[in-house]
Amino acid sequence: MDFTYSEEQRMLADSLRRFVESEYTFEKRRKNAREQGSFDRSIWSSLAEMGVLGLGVSAEHGGFSHGPASQVVVQRELGRALLQEPVIPSGVIAATILAQHATTAQQAEWLPAIASGDKIFTLAYLEPDSRYSPEAARTVARKCGADRYALNGRKSVVWHGAVVDMFLVSARLDGELALFLVGGDAPGLTVKGYPTIDRLSAADLELIDVPATLVTTNGIEAVEIGLDHGIAAQCAAAAGAIERLIEITVEYLSARKQFGKPLASFQTLQHRVADMLLQQELALSMAYVAAQGLDASDVAERRRKVSAAKVVTAKAARFVGQQAVQLHGGMGMTDEVEVGDYFKALTMVDVLLGDTDLHLERYGEAMVA
Repeated sequence: MDFTYSEEQRMLADSLRRFVESEYTFEKRRKNAREQGSFDRSIWSSLAEMGVLGLGVSAEHGGFSHGPASQVVVQRELGRALLQEPVIPSGVIAATILAQHATTAQQAEWLPAIASGDKIFTLAYLEPDSRYSPEAARTVARKCGADRYALNGRKSVVWHGAVVDMFLVSARLDGELALFLVGGDAPGLTVKGYPTIDRLSAADLELIDVPATLVTTNGIEAVEIGLDHGIAAQCAAAAGAIERLIEITVEYLSARKQFGKPLASFQTLQHRVADMLLQQELALSMAYVAAQGLDASDVAERRRKVSAAKVVTAKAARFVGQQAVQLHGGMGMTDEVEVGDYFKALTMVDVLLGDTDLHLERYGEAMVA
């Protein structure tokens, strides 16, 4: 896989950086989180027009047919801006699942809607007692017609669940895990949204005889492939956030003076910034590894590369976030500077889509395989 930016990728990266620098400033991001629950419809429409939401969707369905390498380019830029919109849940995870496991009719109906931004999807696979395991789902599906099903159960910590139009819900059908489409306004569905510490949002779902449409009976494989694509995108976004946070920190150290000299002139602080830059390179390299893993024909190789990337990136994200707060001194602990936003977002890299313990175990299993 060639990770050298093509001319098209370079133009896309440049246009995205200009867009977020002008339209996604610190003040606008904070205002958006307060007033609109971390979702701005105008920003969402702009992202669709720029091709972000349909990047991995086939041209047949209104997308651009780009692979994982282009997702690294895009997510890196969006991560620099701490984008709050559900690009990864909808444009990456859901789009991947539908493209690889939905019926032809479902693909024709929903993939163009994802690419255009008309419909927002997210995956609901976690439950209160399931930890991160899709196999632990207890939600039950009951067939009640030729092509209709009813779901009963609960889902928790559904990423951006309060703002989406459609859910991909995992449930047990005749004892096996399957995946279903559920409308956000379906009867019997209760959605309880709440903010998360990184100024995003999640939701808990309660399903009581909720009408649903079957996507695939191979729910384990569908959820896993969607999550792996989401993790690769998350790693690239984290690398972008790390990159931008280091820039912010260096700017602060260059402007702040102690004993008549800029803090950036002190060798001890230079060494700490150098350690942060090392972690930045590790995170970006592992984002490439994760993207490469998605193209692997061997499932064990894909799992190994994606999980390794998740573990290393989460460690780098936490280190850089903590160092940035400390290097800002007392200011780093206040809500007035954006370093805190980056710290919270980078801290969440570890727990989103499976924590370090889960992925170390998964990596070990893939190595044995």
